[in-house]
Amino acid sequence: MHLPSPAPIDAQLVLAWYDRHARDLPWRIPPADRALGIAPDPYRVWLSEVMLQQTTVAAVRKYFERFTLLWPTVQDLAASPLEAVLVEWAGLGYYARARNLHACAVAVMRDHNGLFPNTSAGLQTLPGVGAYTSAAVAAICFDEPIAVLDGNLDRVLARYYALDVPVRDAKDELRAALQASVPARAGDFAQAMMDLGATICAPRNALCMLCPIQPGCIATKTGEPTLYPIKPEKAERPTRKGHAYVMLDQDGDVYLQTRPGKGLLAQMTEVPGSDWAATLPAPDYPAKADWRHRGQVIHVFTHFRLELEVWSAVVDPAGLEKGWWSGPKTLKAEALPTLFRKVLATAGMAS
Repeated sequence: MHLPSPAPIDAQLVLAWYDRHARDLPWRIPPADRALGIAPDPYRVWLSEVMLQQTTVAAVRKYFERFTLLWPTVQDLAASPLEAVLVEWAGLGYYARARNLHACAVAVMRDHNGLFPNTSAGLQTLPGVGAYTSAAVAAICFDEPIAVLDGNLDRVLARYYALDVPVRDAKDELRAALQASVPARAGDFAQAMMDLGATICAPRNALCMLCPIQPGCIATKTGEPTLYPIKPEKAERPTRKGHAYVMLDQDGDVYLQTRPGKGLLAQMTEVPGSDWAATLPAPDYPAKADWRHRGQVIHVFTHFRLELEVWSAVVDPAGLEKGWWSGPKTLKAEALPTLFRKVLATAGMAS
């Protein structure tokens, strides 16, 4: 047992705080409206939760507003081509989420008559919906009494219990402790705890005097709440190296192609390039031309650091049949992930 005191959190204090201080978010039903019986839209809640994985609220807002403008309902999203979804997702990262998002919308329409399942267990039968997302949607939309444990909550609970090991070593205990605290207003409680972690019990600053659960927080009593959660030892991030080839025609259009259907950045748009390896391979240009080295792009993925040498040349379009040519005015509409927008910028092209 890693929790010195697994006492439950006082949910009524948390809810009273939330009723006064809930954040205004485009996918959220305010607590006063929720009390009047206005229910959250599972589509909007699910969409926001998928977007918020590994991403901040500030970064997600404009994507969420754009998506819901283009696809106001799950039916609209399911009817859209995957390629259009990938274009709108470009820049948000973790691109498997976009593919799963579309597959999930299709499954909701095909298997559930356009209605999201109303339980965590039912939601987990959908493509790309795991334990966290299913719990969040089930609690927020349907008040299922289930613990919703995200990164912010990991930090809040690690401080509340002065957890003496990294969160990953006590995840089940934290979830059980949170589950014991869930009230009838499960959805408001889940969102209230998220708000606490985002605004009061922040990573580098703990505003303990404003926190509704401060009376029971063990880390507050130590005087050093920001020492928690205890950080795990970081594994060394390996470096991979490669080349990226920006091919232009006489009009200044750039040659693009689609990445393979599986793996990192699957089905997104790219410029041709080499494999990414531990040691830099020799350049293997995709066409005969006067190739010029334009610089290096460094991009950090979750599990490795990538260093790409960027080359560009004006080439003869003959024989290039795998991809397509995109002009400067259309590049912004391509499903280019951030990595390849960096590559094009390094080659002197605005994307």
